[in-house]
Amino acid sequence: MTSERLVERPGEPDGPGVERVGRVWRIRSFAAAQQVLRARHATTQAGFTAEAIPKGYLQHHPILMSDGPMHDEQRKKVARFFAPAVVTRRYEEQMERCADRLLDDAGDEFPLDELALHYTVEVTAEVVGLTQSPPKKMAKRLVTFFNQPPFDITKPNLGRTNLQWAKAAFNGLLPIARFHLRDVRPAIKARRKAPADDIISHLIAEDYTDLDILVECVTYGTAGMVTTREYVCMAAMHLLRNDALRERYLVAERRERHAILTEIIRLEPVVGHHYRRVQEPIEVGDDGQTHTLEPGDLVDVHVRATNADPSAVGDDPLQLDHCRKTAPGVDAAGLSFGDGAHKCPGQPLAVLEADVLLTRLLRRNPSVEREPDVGWDDLIAGYWLRGFVLRLDA
Repeated sequence: MTSERLVERPGEPDGPGVERVGRVWRIRSFAAAQQVLRARHATTQAGFTAEAIPKGYLQHHPILMSDGPMHDEQRKKVARFFAPAVVTRRYEEQMERCADRLLDDAGDEFPLDELALHYTVEVTAEVVGLTQSPPKKMAKRLVTFFNQPPFDITKPNLGRTNLQWAKAAFNGLLPIARFHLRDVRPAIKARRKAPADDIISHLIAEDYTDLDILVECVTYGTAGMVTTREYVCMAAMHLLRNDALRERYLVAERRERHAILTEIIRLEPVVGHHYRRVQEPIEVGDDGQTHTLEPGDLVDVHVRATNADPSAVGDDPLQLDHCRKTAPGVDAAGLSFGDGAHKCPGQPLAVLEADVLLTRLLRRNPSVEREPDVGWDDLIAGYWLRGFVLRLDA
């Protein structure tokens, strides 16, 4: 079967559906993955180095890392910021202005990955409340946080040496300190004086400490800004390579455009793995067999494989088909935004962000001057695209 995927991670197998290697369960079956992710309170977050983050210093554990009733309450309270109707009503005009301004200032030739970063940082900063500092400078500080040594979440101590841990601390803590002093602290100060309808104001009202708010801002910064950057670039790659798809996208109504963008992220998920630690026994079924996951086991959900499971997403799963009919209970994006208690609430925001920028970009008739370099990031367990240079026709 031919594949329309533009990036493939070397050495990553697409089967079997459920495989145990020591205390690690590798899940590639969509149904089995969904059973794990929906096993409420039977697992805890293990991705994004969650298990290496000290818990004693925070009064409120960050939403991305927390589990159980506390996490459910946090999700319920922030859901209003990410509801589709709210996202469209409150942020679409700002997205349009931002996209037009950045494209106007970009010149005839520019790296899309940089423009997409500045765009997603500016948009998400508005949602979070990080509006007291220049977005481009804040983007630079956020990006430096990702300059981390490699790690393997399946190994003790993440497979890092003491020297690598020291480097990780230096490379991580210094950018976070700068982010706090120049971006987060001024925003907190401003919101204490004049609360707004944003996440920082909400956290202040919930009696979060400044440290708690900083950690949440780092979470939203990496999840809401950096990963959406890759999504925009990947969608642009597909639309610029496929003339028929691009032409359809440019004349389609919003609902169809969003279906195209959702199908692209199903095929090319930015976050390639979801990791959970088993706390209570879970039984999952796949291909007529039942497997019991025991407390202490690590579950590695292979999103690229689950999103290509024909039983969930239909025939020819490696083809890009925005009219695809998925099985009942299967999101059109597959597991690209997760599922269960930790399903990403920012899906409507990410799709709308991508649509607003890409519609404006494609109307300017861009051509590819340089294909992007592709790499893989351990923190988000997914790909990155750099040096993606476009040229705009006069």
